[in-house]
Amino acid sequence: MNKKTAVGAAVSVILLAVLVAGIATINWDDFTESDTPVSLPDISTKPGAPDSIYDENGDLKENSLAYTVFEKYGLVLVPLAILMFGAMVGGVCIAREEVEKDDSN
Repeated sequence: MNKKTAVGAAVSVILLAVLVAGIATINWDDFTESDTPVSLPDISTKPGAPDSIYDENGDLKENSLAYTVFEKYGLVLVPLAILMFGAMVGGVCIAREEVEKDDSN
């Protein structure tokens, strides 16, 4: 096994451990209460409005989607972003790699 493969495997194991830890710490009961679609109201951007995702202080309400994604899933999103960026760069590198062909026929 060469050095690049060992480093790649180590990084993959570390990212997997962080993802598993992030998923294991989430309280899934908050998100699995209903199996049927629920209609959502339109979002108002004015703080203090009844259907706004912001409270009177201008902070995100805890029941908003933005709060849930970035506050509850933040630990999962960062490694996923790094992993997806690495996959994109790896795909570009593989696509640009020259293939050595044996033209001895």
